[in-house]
Amino acid sequence: MQWAANLSRVNLEDHLGDILGKARRHAGVSADAVARAAGLSAAELASLEQTGQLVRPIDFAAVGALLHLAPAKLEAVARGWQPAPVDLSQWHELRQLVTHNGGMSVNAYLVWDEVTLDAALFDTGFDAAPAFAVIAENRLQLRHLFITHSHVDHVAALGAIRARFPKVRLHSSAKDAPVDQRNRPQECVQLGSLRITHRATPGHAEDGVTYLIGNFPEDAPHVAVVGDALFAGSMGKVPGDAAAAREVIRTQILSLPAPTLICPGHGPLTTVEEERAHNPFF
Repeated sequence: MQWAANLSRVNLEDHLGDILGKARRHAGVSADAVARAAGLSAAELASLEQTGQLVRPIDFAAVGALLHLAPAKLEAVARGWQPAPVDLSQWHELRQLVTHNGGMSVNAYLVWDEVTLDAALFDTGFDAAPAFAVIAENRLQLRHLFITHSHVDHVAALGAIRARFPKVRLHSSAKDAPVDQRNRPQECVQLGSLRITHRATPGHAEDGVTYLIGNFPEDAPHVAVVGDALFAGSMGKVPGDAAAAREVIRTQILSLPAPTLICPGHGPLTTVEEERAHNPFF
């Protein structure tokens, strides 16, 4: 079946308040200090972090300087910036699979070679059913399962997938992964004509990995499946050294060619070009 263009709008994973709260925790700055810089009361800042809604203008320059955020990009998010909708018909054999648990949504991605019909899944999401449906519809053989990081929302359906496809090869950078399942330096996996490589992108998770997929037909741009390292307009929560995590994103993800499609673990698809131009963290 021909894949229709996917141009629907998906809300950002992080609204303005999420970005401010995440950035102040990364920077180790108190809420009172951010409120003073913004020109808000403590209660107004708390409401902003909860809802993402501004009750009155804030001093974006002062907040940006305090939290190491780009003020103009931060203000653009406040005014409703979103990445341009992505037409996935450029990548005929790529699907974004969104599953839900309570109020949380998570993305997984399925890609395959159009000739061999060999497929690879990137993360599992909460539920394997959407992946199984696309695999059955297109008569695919699932050969590889690539894990961006081992947080539960990204691996919740691992058991179901391995039960259905017991010969699937698992790829992970988790320290406790069996040796034959660990990502190896300079490893390149061939999926028919597609080439899959990886880059370590720790920060949000110690075992964080970005997978790069290239050689799509008709010269479609490369794809970067980034897990929770980077979101459209934001980045993943970092429990440790946030400055180091930002540098990893700059060197390993935002250094990729501008048209590269970024497939994050949550929220809408984006591109390297969009994130260089609009992400307040960079």
